Amino acid sequence: MPLFMNPIEQELFNLRLRAGRPITELEFYARELDAWESSPERKEMLDGDRYYVGNHDILRRKRTAIGPDGKLIPVENLPNNRIVDNQYAKHVDQKANYLLGQPISFSCDNDGYVAEVKKILGMKFMRTLKTAGVECFNAGISWLYPYYNKSGELAFRVFPGYEVLPFWADAAHTELDSALRLYPVEVYYGTEKKIVKKVDLFTMDGVTTYTFEDGRLTQDTEKQSYVKAKDTRGNEKPLNWEHFPLIPIKYNAKEIPLIRRGRSLQDAINLLQSDFVNNMEEDVRNTVLVLKNYDGQDLGEFRRNLTTYGAIKVRTVEGTDGGVDSLEITVNAENYKTVLELLKKALIENLRSYDAKDDRLSGTPNQMNIQSMYCDIDLDANAMETELQAAFEEILWFVNTHLANTGKGSFESEDITVIFNRDILINESESIDNCAKSVGIISDETIVAMHPWVDDPAAELERLEKQKEETDPYRAAFEQANALRNPEGGEPVNEE
Repeated sequence: MPLFMNPIEQELFNLRLRAGRPITELEFYARELDAWESSPERKEMLDGDRYYVGNHDILRRKRTAIGPDGKLIPVENLPNNRIVDNQYAKHVDQKANYLLGQPISFSCDNDGYVAEVKKILGMKFMRTLKTAGVECFNAGISWLYPYYNKSGELAFRVFPGYEVLPFWADAAHTELDSALRLYPVEVYYGTEKKIVKKVDLFTMDGVTTYTFEDGRLTQDTEKQSYVKAKDTRGNEKPLNWEHFPLIPIKYNAKEIPLIRRGRSLQDAINLLQSDFVNNMEEDVRNTVLVLKNYDGQDLGEFRRNLTTYGAIKVRTVEGTDGGVDSLEITVNAENYKTVLELLKKALIENLRSYDAKDDRLSGTPNQMNIQSMYCDIDLDANAMETELQAAFEEILWFVNTHLANTGKGSFESEDITVIFNRDILINESESIDNCAKSVGIISDETIVAMHPWVDDPAAELERLEKQKEETDPYRAAFEQANALRNPEGGEPVNEE
């Protein structure tokens, strides 16, 4: 046994020992993929995506009753409302918009470098990053794949967590040895359309595509390089990145999906609201009817007569008059309302989100009240931002490599900071007042950056400087005097 092996080599070695025969690397990947496809971890990822789009378990609910043998049997003639109150999706969107809803900013002493980075990581990238954020909330992790589009521009694509099986090189899940991407493809066999499972195997040497069927991988294409460049003669040359071209976007260090924290509460909310509407619709069962000397055959006939004619026939037996008494069952809406509010508050706390209708926002809330409301989501965003900052080190490596390869310059030594502008409510009057009181104490640049109406501090400072020049009365007179003294142009006349 070799002294040093990576995790894949270690697992292959163990499988060969157990099987008593050599096992190929392709067989190893097929076994791992077959086990992962139906694993609880992947099912939870798929459930997160399913709940986000509104496909909740309540939609498959059936009304049941105790049968003759004491077991539950489906009952078809009862109201069976399946109400989806998708609070989970609401909180996923809240968290994604809170951290990734505003454009990110870059801080660097080299303005030219920042301009080049913004060309690549512009608004299209921000949309991609926000999508990756939503996917990582639902699955615990998502992936960014750098590639060149048809225009030859560096771009990034999102792979959901339930599509990618990573093979990590370390226990901390920071470096990849290889990865498999499982995805469905529609193909036609004659006139019949089928869904075929395709698998991309990513390694440092390139990507190979396989068909996955009956637990086996069958190669479709030869290994392809990640990049194709043209030499001076126009011939294509295959190239590969020096870094693994899959960048993990993690919700947290444990890669725990958000659905694990709130699924039971979301199901309880759906069930409670569905049961409430069911009980309101079961008007026939809200009142228990007690029959006396009913002149009919069975209860089914009684119900039909009552529904059809609004009347029933009774008779007198042995001097006892017939009739119908009722026992009313009242559905208490306040009980449902109270429990529903408790469930929604519990969901907010467990998902570490916030309530936009919080009592702390009533009247004219000060900034401390607003920050208190955002406390949980802010702490959760801090943890995710740590993961995103690590991901941006990889993202910027691909950006820097692209800039160097396209002759834009070498920026590896540049120190650039990625700033996430969180989408938080503020008391604007209070913030503006604090900015005004800070004049002369801190720099104008810092004050402008903290002003609630400013999105781009650098651009705003330029506009301020231009405004000062245009409104300065002495400057206009000075320029006019220079024009008279030096009509042919040249250097301005010194006033001294």
